[in-house]
Amino acid sequence: MFFGTSGSVPTAQRAPTALLVRRGGERLLFDCAEGTQRQMLRSTVGLVELREVFLTHYHADHYLGLPGMLKTFALRGRELDLTVYGPPGLVDLFGALRRIFGKLTYELRLQELEAGAVIERDGYNLTTFAPAHGVSSIGYALVEEPRPGRFDVEAADALGVDPRQRGLLQRGDSIELDEGVIVTPDEVLGPPRAGRKLVIAGDTAPSPIVLEAAREAELLVHEATFLDEERERARETAHSTALEAAELARDADVSLLALTHLSNRYFGPEIAREARTIFPDTVVPKDFDVIDVPFPERGSPQLVRGAVRRSREAVTEPEPEEAVP
Repeated sequence: MFFGTSGSVPTAQRAPTALLVRRGGERLLFDCAEGTQRQMLRSTVGLVELREVFLTHYHADHYLGLPGMLKTFALRGRELDLTVYGPPGLVDLFGALRRIFGKLTYELRLQELEAGAVIERDGYNLTTFAPAHGVSSIGYALVEEPRPGRFDVEAADALGVDPRQRGLLQRGDSIELDEGVIVTPDEVLGPPRAGRKLVIAGDTAPSPIVLEAAREAELLVHEATFLDEERERARETAHSTALEAAELARDADVSLLALTHLSNRYFGPEIAREARTIFPDTVVPKDFDVIDVPFPERGSPQLVRGAVRRSREAVTEPEPEEAVP
């Protein structure tokens, strides 16, 4: 869910960087720029009781909304603890920010992460990598574990497996039938099915490290601060052009490329047009857009325009194909 898709400064249509990943009952916020809590309140999601916030680096357009959000949680009487992750420098940053948000009603935990760190979760891992942005920064790859293969009902029937025991086999456990016969999961399950992979690169110049992290991802969220005509400017500021991001997505064999962090000199359609000359499966999300990432066997990731915008805030910005820069 994209709550901020602009670059360093907000525009009338785009807020600075903020991205919410929803996986089952989990809500993971990546970066929290100025105005993020208001963007969430304007959405159908609302300002949920986030448990975790993941920062990519400490330029103001990626964390400036966090002190206000933390204070709002305290004013609401929050008691649930909250963890903020980020690259080295996080503790020092919050040493200064505490003067802004003051005393909290809940425990705030800080965890600094080096590139190559792995956060193990139930069913997936979050792995960090080092983008090329010239400052202490990390990107995040959410990689799900392989899932059990499809259950073969006919094979289970032939073996005489009681329907009440089939859940055990699906979870990977062997069972014993009444006759003492052991049935193992591989007898009734097909080949393991791949999980999903989502990569959030953060701010970065073109980088072989990002390319390897993004390899065969269902979705790569990559910045495209500039068009290729501003390639020198991109190099000076350690950012990427739309063309460079598209080349990386092509070489990494990703399913869908989402370009964000647009300079305020662009509207979006021109970014999409340039990238699609290299990588056709490119989208440029707007604020309140959603990308649905299904399991691979159920189709490709799909952009859903305005999916979390409140209905009373009608979408008035034209679609990329119709807009005129």
